[in-house]
Amino acid sequence: MYYLNTFLLYSILGFLLETVRSFLVNSKFTSGILYGPWTPIYGIGIVIVILISNYLFSHLHLSRWIETFITFVIITLILTLLEWLGGILIEKIFHTVFWDYSKEAFSIGKYISLSKSLMWGVGSIIFIYVLKPLLEGVIKHIPIPVTIILTLLMLSDFILTFLNKSRI
Repeated sequence: MYYLNTFLLYSILGFLLETVRSFLVNSKFTSGILYGPWTPIYGIGIVIVILISNYLFSHLHLSRWIETFITFVIITLILTLLEWLGGILIEKIFHTVFWDYSKEAFSIGKYISLSKSLMWGVGSIIFIYVLKPLLEGVIKHIPIPVTIILTLLMLSDFILTFLNKSRI
């Protein structure tokens, strides 16, 4: 249940982050392709960050600075790949482009930019050392019925979104 709760919580927090950012930059409330208050790519990304960092920290046995640097590099590459795949899938399935970094310096196509990749890496390190310890207790104490309800709501949202692809 830990990873499912982590996925759900950070999908919701990712939605809130994107919505605030979108409102400040574009003056509109929007995040992701789903109807509900979640952006699952954030949940997926955070679960990946936890799995990778736990594995590396338990197997490298180097100084914390070197382990953190190696973790930063690996997570940055993997989250960049995840963002690239997400952009391609959204474009193929929904025939729309939600972000386009092609005009940014050091971009590779529409979906990869050096500044965003570094942002994911820095954000992940901040998450590992600051946010994760703060929310660990919350995640471990989410009641099972809440997890089940949120999971069913999100799954329903996925189904509705894919049935109504024209709204995007």
